[in-house]
Amino acid sequence: MNEILIRPLVTEKMSAITEKQNKFGFIVHLNANKIEIKKAIEKAFNVKVLGVNTLRYSGKQKYRYTKAGITHGRSASYKKAIVKLAAGDTIDFYANA
Repeated sequence: MNEILIRPLVTEKMSAITEKQNKFGFIVHLNANKIEIKKAIEKAFNVKVLGVNTLRYSGKQKYRYTKAGITHGRSASYKKAIVKLAAGDTIDFYANA
């Protein structure tokens, strides 16, 4: 898409929200603000955005016990944007597949 929008969020929960409230989810760049996200979605999908909600998820510590001992790592941090579109507008993530 572009450097602000990383990928769409396609889960069962997000699909249910999309059907009921016309909201779509995206994983976005950590430093992107709501105005940049709104402009990027309007430009990429040619829709009218009414509102943007953002959530930041911090990476969690992960531990695994292996034959070689305890292996530890970290899951990635990411930012999620929930975007409300105007009535009649929709985004088809599978059209360009």
